[in-house]
Amino acid sequence: MNGPAVALTWLYVPGDRPEVVRKALGSGADVVIIDLEDAVAPDRKEYARSATAELLSDPVTADPMAVPVHVRVHGEDDVKALAGLAGLSGMRLPKITHAASVHHVAALAPGVPLYPLLESALAIEHAYSIAGAHHSVRGVALGEADLRADLGVRDDAGLDWPRSRVVVAARAAGLDPPVMSVYTDVRDLSGLRSSCAHGRDLGLLGRAAIHPRQLPVIERAFRPTSREVEAAEQIVEASRAEAGAQALPDGRFVDAAVVATAERTLALARSRR
Repeated sequence: MNGPAVALTWLYVPGDRPEVVRKALGSGADVVIIDLEDAVAPDRKEYARSATAELLSDPVTADPMAVPVHVRVHGEDDVKALAGLAGLSGMRLPKITHAASVHHVAALAPGVPLYPLLESALAIEHAYSIAGAHHSVRGVALGEADLRADLGVRDDAGLDWPRSRVVVAARAAGLDPPVMSVYTDVRDLSGLRSSCAHGRDLGLLGRAAIHPRQLPVIERAFRPTSREVEAAEQIVEASRAEAGAQALPDGRFVDAAVVATAERTLALARSRR
């Protein structure tokens, strides 16, 4: 299934609320994630699985031009029930701690893009082996609520090292930059904006959301500003005019690494679903 060139907004919706899932498909999110894990009560798991299977079998959802739909699975039964459905664009795998777990899911769901979630100290220690475990792995990310509890972290700054660790692991494995975990206060858009800016500084790209009102804030936070685009264009133009390292008239030093960063900025600015 096709998706945006760069997905910046990933909207979680509970799997036992199919009417909410269908509404989310029109929310403007780059990716919709049906949650069969934390958002669904134990006595609703079976219904959530069957409702999700029905939705992913719908020709409208399976349309290649539709919004990509991922599922955060709860266990092996979810994987087996959903793996072959045409509307499934990816599986998010919670509480992964070892590469072996990724291989197990990949065997049950051949060809399905996998996105392991690192939610414990042990998972952070194995971040690179998980990120590079299998060719079906397309991205890794943190599950910050569980990780915070496991580490006993009280302040958000305590997550900076794990965030940087997963950024490095993803890069080393040749994956896209990780997506930030959810910001749980859906009314605090100012706090969300500030948190996204900090995540962007750490190398994260895009963010999961739990309410549609968070989507435009996330989009703006990770999309390059007009000033950043202008600066990047100047760097790329200078590199084309003269090969090798050089200094721009305003004093900025330009070499191959700076040019590569500028080109990524322009690619992100131009990307649209």
